[in-house]
Amino acid sequence: MSSQSNLLRGDLLILLSALIWGVAFYFQKTAMTHIGPLLFIGLRGCVAAMALVPFALFEQRRRRDLSVQLSSTVGGNNEPTSMVSMSTGLLPFACAGGCTFFIAGAIQQMGIVTATVTNTGFLTALYVVVTPFLYWAIKRQSPTLVVWLSAALALTGVWLLSGGQFASFSQGDILVAFSSLFWALLIIVSGEAARHEQPMSYTCVQFLVVGLLGLLAALLFEVIDKNAILQAMDSILYVGLLSTALTFGVMAVALQYVPAPRASILLSFETVFAAMAGYAWLGERLSVKGWAGAVLILSAVGLLQVRRRRHKN
Repeated sequence: MSSQSNLLRGDLLILLSALIWGVAFYFQKTAMTHIGPLLFIGLRGCVAAMALVPFALFEQRRRRDLSVQLSSTVGGNNEPTSMVSMSTGLLPFACAGGCTFFIAGAIQQMGIVTATVTNTGFLTALYVVVTPFLYWAIKRQSPTLVVWLSAALALTGVWLLSGGQFASFSQGDILVAFSSLFWALLIIVSGEAARHEQPMSYTCVQFLVVGLLGLLAALLFEVIDKNAILQAMDSILYVGLLSTALTFGVMAVALQYVPAPRASILLSFETVFAAMAGYAWLGERLSVKGWAGAVLILSAVGLLQVRRRRHKN
């Protein structure tokens, strides 16, 4: 198969992931008519973790086999080297990623109770703009002029999305926008964890932490009803299996053919698919100002992604 065909196939797989993620906002919202946000986060995490266990075990088995081969070649013994075992260094990142995902997901999930699916999609995308500034605070690397321009576009977009009055934003809109700070932090944590080259193990442990924290929080603060869980099961399975486990696998395949900067641009269409889902299934409509704001937010995200692509090239 030609490289061009592989690139096209990779692009389509990336867009499929964006579609699944965008539609996931619909299921996240409809689930709130049956169960609480903390319980949903907990069950989502548990389902995702269980689905990823076989892949994490396979990843660790391959690393152990490589360890034996390296030990046999270099040292003449079959003792596994620490380089390819599930290093203790990965565990803190996985736990930190799980805690950060739980906070981000819980805030977003609480927000989506009153925020529309459309607004949730566009406001969540703000994490792309927030990440460079958070990186600035942590790593002391100043944002470039393009980042500042993107921030200005995004802020103007949020203002227009609110109808030209921030005061008209619902509490849910504010919570969803605030969650972008923690989604940005998750990007940074995951980037640091990537150095260990154990993506399946990292993600599996991360979602196990999310599941445990969510269930514990739900036991403390929410009413848990078995019948309500069964009514929300389609949403739980969609988000836990399709929006998490499946898309992770699809992305792993697609990124073999599609450069990461190009993939990130295609993934920005998640916001468009979220708006389409809200329009088709919930009858959500944006005003002219709202659409203008949505376009500005998407432009800010796209501007940053294009800049990263050129920078890497």
